[in-house]
Amino acid sequence: MKKTAFIAIVGKPNVGKSSILNKILKQKVAIVSSKPQTTRTRIMGVLTENDTQLVFIDTPGLHKPRNSLDKYMLRSVNESVAGVDVCVLVVEADKEISREELQLTEKFKSMDIPAILVVNKIDTLKNKSVLAKQISDLSELYDFESIVPCSAQTGSGIDDIKLELNKLAYEGDFMFDEDTLTDQPERVIASEIIREKLLRLLDKEIPHGSAVFVERMKERTDSDIIDIDAVIYCERESHKGIIIGKGGSMLKKVGTYARQDMEKFFDCKINLQIWVKVKEDWRNRESILRSLGYDETDFQ
Repeated sequence: MKKTAFIAIVGKPNVGKSSILNKILKQKVAIVSSKPQTTRTRIMGVLTENDTQLVFIDTPGLHKPRNSLDKYMLRSVNESVAGVDVCVLVVEADKEISREELQLTEKFKSMDIPAILVVNKIDTLKNKSVLAKQISDLSELYDFESIVPCSAQTGSGIDDIKLELNKLAYEGDFMFDEDTLTDQPERVIASEIIREKLLRLLDKEIPHGSAVFVERMKERTDSDIIDIDAVIYCERESHKGIIIGKGGSMLKKVGTYARQDMEKFFDCKINLQIWVKVKEDWRNRESILRSLGYDETDFQ
């Protein structure tokens, strides 16, 4: 008998939600960086093993919105929680309970939704005894189905998360083909790979004030090569100069690292061309947000 479950991975920014998803799938479908608010949209990942299919939705970190893009991200979290069978609340080891985590557990209560608690980054703990107190405090917030300490960095606890989620899957046909990995269009995957390199290579606000749009993605008919043309939008001329770098050095580095990741993911040669353009205050300009794939109904 086949079993399935839709699962939302939720939590505040930078707790490791995307890293956990990538570890579970054993394939990188969500970009990762050390900076908060890396994930901007809902990213779906599908794991099919034997008779069970788990469909994961990786959500943006819950935070106070400051612009139209942030409002979209907040609504994305709320809608994801409302439409799933199970929630996975990810928290960081040895951290105080945050306002965002309190909000999420209150939402679980109002919807009476099964949830498991994952305490990530246990590999960073110098004193393991603090973990027991943290788990005890969090247990008082909600009647979690289970609590799993883990490390997305080392992979410890990842199999335990899958085991607990398998227990919560219900009988039913698979929603996706068994070889499905994600619902992300190839152009979105390519643009997110470029954005990840910006997040990793640039400091402070510049990468968060940048967006990537793939204008063209076409496989050559005479060879195993995909041509990709992408544009990086930033908010200021000064940011444009930093992204390009002296003599184009930074943009070349971004392109090189992005191309390498794309070739691994798409399993073919990539010819990547990247341009940088200024779009002032694009995070509050709905026309630009729509062109980047954000739903206009989510900006309210």
